[in-house]
Amino acid sequence: MELEKLCMSVQEVAKKAGSFILKERAEFGDDKVERKSLNSLVSYVDKEAEKMIVQGLRELLPESGFITEEDTIEDEKKEFTWIVDPLDGTTNFIHGIPCFCVSIGLMVDEMMVLGVIYEVNLDECFYAWKGGGAYMNGMPIRVRENEDLSRSLLATGFPYYDFGRMEPYVELLMHFMEHTRGIRRLGSAAADLAYVAAGRFEAFYEYGLSPWDVAAGVILVQEAGGKVSDFKGGTDAVFGKEILASNNGIYEDCLASIQKFM
Repeated sequence: MELEKLCMSVQEVAKKAGSFILKERAEFGDDKVERKSLNSLVSYVDKEAEKMIVQGLRELLPESGFITEEDTIEDEKKEFTWIVDPLDGTTNFIHGIPCFCVSIGLMVDEMMVLGVIYEVNLDECFYAWKGGGAYMNGMPIRVRENEDLSRSLLATGFPYYDFGRMEPYVELLMHFMEHTRGIRRLGSAAADLAYVAAGRFEAFYEYGLSPWDVAAGVILVQEAGGKVSDFKGGTDAVFGKEILASNNGIYEDCLASIQKFM
């Protein structure tokens, strides 16, 4: 498989879906919102974008399986499995906040080998393939070289429904507030991970996540020279519902802090 060539084609699939999403945003209203569960929102835009992406990816790899957020196709793991979030940041989209992404990752067996994250508002396409490095709009990107937590900018997110660990999570948030340059919450895990890969954030951490939130971002951060793990320091960041993605310089400090409080 020529991963570089495939990655270029996946970008086109992501951008086509992104153009549709941006066009629909112009006339979108609350009357078109559906509620899947507590604070989990969806609309026809998510569903139609997912159908477009699935169709495009099937043309590239006809025998591949899919894991998708909106269940427009039956989830099925195969040797080659696409993990798709057609609109990461749906709540932002609904409220007109300009930060939402198309996220597409390819897993071979249990390894992420390709990722594309398209931030449609800024027309920034982040992409990476195994062994090929990470890029944004054709330019190489790397995690930021910084070993000082106090000079680091972190990103996080807040759970929509899993509130069982909120107290220690808030304590961890307070710790990072006191020991870093600041913390941001964009409302899109895909964007957070892309920004770590591009050196805009030193680290991103969150729990209560799904595979489609992080799959593409995992390979992006890794190919940009960073580290990705779950909160235990293990490798189950895609399916483990929790993630720490960081540059090498502050990874151990971040992991130690997470394990102290979580």
